[in-house]
Amino acid sequence: MTSLAIETTNLVKRFGDTVAVDRLSLRVPAGIFYGLLGPNGAGKSTTVSLLTGIRLPTSGRISLLGRALDPDDPVYKAAIGVVPEAPPLFDRLRGGEQLVFSARMYGLSPAEADRRATDLLRLLDLEPHARTLIADYSRGMRKKLAIACALIHAPGLLFFDEPFEGVDALSAETIRQVLAGLTARGATVLLTTHILTLAEQICDRVGIIHQGRIAFEADREALAAEGTPLADVFRRVVGGRDGPLPLPTWLKGKGPDG
Repeated sequence: MTSLAIETTNLVKRFGDTVAVDRLSLRVPAGIFYGLLGPNGAGKSTTVSLLTGIRLPTSGRISLLGRALDPDDPVYKAAIGVVPEAPPLFDRLRGGEQLVFSARMYGLSPAEADRRATDLLRLLDLEPHARTLIADYSRGMRKKLAIACALIHAPGLLFFDEPFEGVDALSAETIRQVLAGLTARGATVLLTTHILTLAEQICDRVGIIHQGRIAFEADREALAAEGTPLADVFRRVVGGRDGPLPLPTWLKGKGPDG
């Protein structure tokens, strides 16, 4: 039996009367690239925050790497890497300083911290900006630096919440290549994304979360064999529209100069 990197059982998270995650049961085998998809408000980011210990569940169980999740256990802090949707970076540090600081927090020696920081800056095309203040980084540069911070201690389980949102095409391609290469060394990657074509290309398995529950799951091979684009499956599951939107009559005119 393939070991599970992530397992949840009847996971629930309530915010007052709102149920953000509703009895969610998820099983992600070790060593795969898993895409958690869903419309805005479906529960993706809340699920990631529960899996990474940022928020505590209302009820249910979470196991990571075969052990019940304890957010205060340093074993998990060393074993996972996290890139939230809004990465918490220190604006008054330079890019290279942020990476070295992150590495030292994980107990790496000064020499090893410098070596890994240099490697990751080069890998993510940030080497020319190593001495630039993070306050002056673009959104795409901040995302890449946050990914470098998540990789600095070589974790076996990584969570990326919307890593491609707001980044330019070149940065997105760099991030895609880095993420796609992680599972080749045996790491497990879970990411959330709105970019369905990208998820279809790089994820080994996808799950669609809707109203706080997993409403659909499939391996890439099964989707390919069915021959239905993931975008069509997504619309079918979450109830999106098919075909072009009917424009109001006043938008169909030629305009004042037409």
